[in-house]
Amino acid sequence: MLIDHKNCEFKAAATAMSLIAKYNGHLDLVNFMSRLAREELVHHEQVLRIMKRRKVEVLPLSAGRYASGLRALVRNHEPVKLVDTLVVGAFIEARSCERFEALVPHLDEDLGIFYHGLLKSEARHYQGYLKLAHQYGDAADIARTVEKVRVAEAELIQAPDEVFRFHSGVPVAAY
Repeated sequence: MLIDHKNCEFKAAATAMSLIAKYNGHLDLVNFMSRLAREELVHHEQVLRIMKRRKVEVLPLSAGRYASGLRALVRNHEPVKLVDTLVVGAFIEARSCERFEALVPHLDEDLGIFYHGLLKSEARHYQGYLKLAHQYGDAADIARTVEKVRVAEAELIQAPDEVFRFHSGVPVAAY
């Protein structure tokens, strides 16, 4: 779980930096994503420290199907590409918030405190993504996109998953 979480934090920072590079004329987006990238990198470093303390080896981990499954829904033309990307980002951050909350009661005290502390930032992140989507997109189109992503996301988190990931579906071992 920690290895996957470390990777997720790094990918979140990389996604924010990629959005800054691609949409550098959108100043509100640049400001939000800059802060988000820094925060995600801090979380990445925090997870690395926890892994080091717990002697968890940093191992390569292939990409999970969750984020790539959602990103496949992003239309490839502007301006809807940006808005779809922001909606997908909101879903990923909201699901992280949900998963952190669900995990906390099952963790030891040290990890429980850490994951509980991340809840506020994840909530702030998904709200920021949605706010930007509404700033740069059409409300009716965003509502259709949210519904499309919601359906696909539900399928992704309910389907059996061969490998446990933070955003995985139901682990096969649970069946």
